[in-house]
Amino acid sequence: MYMHSYQNGNLILLLGLIMVISSMCVWWRDVIREATFNGYHTKTVQLGLRYGMILFIVSEVMFFFAFFWAFFHSSLSPAIEIGSIWPPTSINPFNPWEIPLLNTLILLLSGATVTWAHHEIIVGKKDSAKVALLLTILLAIAFTSLQAYEYIEASFNISDGIYGSTFFMATGFHGFHVIIGTIFLTVCFFRLLKNHFTRKHHFGFEAAA
Repeated sequence: MYMHSYQNGNLILLLGLIMVISSMCVWWRDVIREATFNGYHTKTVQLGLRYGMILFIVSEVMFFFAFFWAFFHSSLSPAIEIGSIWPPTSINPFNPWEIPLLNTLILLLSGATVTWAHHEIIVGKKDSAKVALLLTILLAIAFTSLQAYEYIEASFNISDGIYGSTFFMATGFHGFHVIIGTIFLTVCFFRLLKNHFTRKHHFGFEAAA
């Protein structure tokens, strides 16, 4: 409703965000209590959580596969209605060698730093893990900021035919996943500061990573 400029769209979006953030805070509170203080996350429970995370990732792969399918279906055989050319003649696309390339490098680097953080937790070097995880979070914020800038500067929008739809749906959902991942890793960073993770018990971090 917000994106279609309905009268109370702003209010409904705000209420939705408040409910989601409240749910996240209460959920994290309960999970941290159960894992760190109550000892409920036994090896069997952790195995179940791992299976759940694997199934979630499989569902994400399928989710994005649908977006890639839509993109390739439209780009490899452009319809006559868009001039039988891709991108359509009315679209001025981004130069892939500028911000998109930089953001790709930032994401790859953040993957390296989060792997570094994981390795440091495993070997018990918590100070190095904190540095690596903080770098990961900063890189994620840089990625999101650059993507927001890219959206502001875009000469087309989500309503500009199949190109606008596939571009903003795929990159928008990916950006949303990066934001959620950043929040997860930030929670893990504060948990790391409070010594919640041990060398053998840090599934919360692994799932977030």
